[in-house]
Amino acid sequence: MVNMKDEYTPDVALHNASQGELPDILALLDECELPKEGLTAHLSTTIVARNGSEIVGCSALELYEEFALLRSVAVKPLYRSRGLGLRLTKAALDLASEYKVSNVYLLTSSADMFFSKLGFESISRADVPENVRRSVEFTTLCPDTATVMTKALVGAHEKPKAERS
Repeated sequence: MVNMKDEYTPDVALHNASQGELPDILALLDECELPKEGLTAHLSTTIVARNGSEIVGCSALELYEEFALLRSVAVKPLYRSRGLGLRLTKAALDLASEYKVSNVYLLTSSADMFFSKLGFESISRADVPENVRRSVEFTTLCPDTATVMTKALVGAHEKPKAERS
């Protein structure tokens, strides 16, 4: 479970999304001009940033066996440039590690520089596993011109040191 604060956004707490928060999450995605279709099916792997009663950010994962698609990383304009997008992305990557995901993929039309700072690398669509390419993000929501990126999660399938021979 996610529950963290930091010095840049001390009044903003991250936690796993609940069904009751879905309307506010979808409204945030609309405000940030990000696709909301398909998110409902992945609410259990959605993280929200909350300042009091207001949802000010979110991120989500779509799980596809040992792979994940990072989507819906959104921050209200008033809360941008404070590290909140970074916190939300790191929280999603931590969640992916908990699910033993080996690689996380994403599509972006405007944030490739942001994600490259977090270790994501640009790749071609053909390099994305087919089960991820069948997602609604790849098939209908994001344009063919969107940048495709991936990040390998170190140690996602490694045995703990005590179990290695």
